[in-house]
Amino acid sequence: MAAAKLVVLGSINVDHILNVQQFPQPGETVRGDRYQVAFGGKGANQAVAAGRSGADITFIACVGDDDVGISIKKQLQKDSIKIDCIDSVAGETTGVALIYVNGQGENIIGINAGANGHLSTERLAAYQQKIIDADALLMQLESPIETVQMAAEIARQHQTQVILNPAPAQALPDSLLSLVDVITPNETEAEHLTGIAVNDDDGAQKAALALHQKGIHKVMITLGARGVWYSESGKQGKIIPGFKVKAVDTIAAGDTFNGAYVTALLEGQSDEDAIIFAHAAAAIAVTRPGAQPSVPWRNEIDQFLLQ
Repeated sequence: MAAAKLVVLGSINVDHILNVQQFPQPGETVRGDRYQVAFGGKGANQAVAAGRSGADITFIACVGDDDVGISIKKQLQKDSIKIDCIDSVAGETTGVALIYVNGQGENIIGINAGANGHLSTERLAAYQQKIIDADALLMQLESPIETVQMAAEIARQHQTQVILNPAPAQALPDSLLSLVDVITPNETEAEHLTGIAVNDDDGAQKAALALHQKGIHKVMITLGARGVWYSESGKQGKIIPGFKVKAVDTIAAGDTFNGAYVTALLEGQSDEDAIIFAHAAAAIAVTRPGAQPSVPWRNEIDQFLLQ
C-alpha cells in the first residue's frame, strides 16, 4: 500500500537567535551569548518535523532569490521533503525572524515575511493538484490568508483532510474555520478564535465547544508542559499529558508537535497515540537549541517512546 501523502503549505524563514538573561526594555541594551543563525518559519519547521518523522511530504512555499534561499532548499531535501513546489521569488529576500531567548527558555520574535508574502492564490493554483492528490493538508498563518483559504477549499472539495495550526494568533473568518477538520491552537490562539480564556480545563472545554460549533471536528489545544486538551465533536474533552523534560528552548516545540502528529495520523495511528507520538517529538525538541536543528528524526522518537 502506498504511503499516505501529506502537503504542508507555509512559511520559510531564517532565524537569527540570541540568548539573553532577560529581554531588553525599551532603550536598553543587553549582552547576549550563543548567537546562531538557523532555518525556521512555521511552515518549514512543521515540514521538517513531518519529513524527519517519516511522512511522504510535499512542501508548498516561497524563498527569496538569495543564497540563503538556495541553502534552505538543499537542506529541506536532506530532511526528506519534496521541494518541487518551493518557488524562488525574483527580487525578494527569504523571510527573516529575529528571536530573543531568555534565561527561562521563553522567546520573543519579530518577523519580516519577505518571500512568504508572495505565496499568492495564483502560485497556489499551479500546485493545486498536489493538494487534490494528498491525504492531508497542514497549514499555519504565516502565509497570506486568502491562499490558506483557497488551499482549504481545494482540500475540502477533494476529501483531503485539513489540519490548521492557527499561529501566529489572529481572528479568522468562519468561512475558513468551517473547512478545517483538525485545529491545533495554543491557549492564546484558542482565546483569539473564541474569545474564551483557556486558564483551566473548564476554559479549554468551552473554547473547544465554540470551535466545534464552527464546524471543526477535532480540537487539540496545546497547553505547553501540561500536554494537550483533546476534544472530538459531541464528546467530552480530556487532557493527554506530555512528557517531563528539562527545556533548553521552546522555539519549535509546537511546530514539531504538529508535524509529528500529522505523520502519525497518516500512518493510521489513533488520535491519542498520534498525540503521544507528537508529545515525544516535541519533548526531544525542547531539550535542544534552535528551530529546525532541534527537530528529532524518527529513530530518536521511537527510542524515546521505548523508555
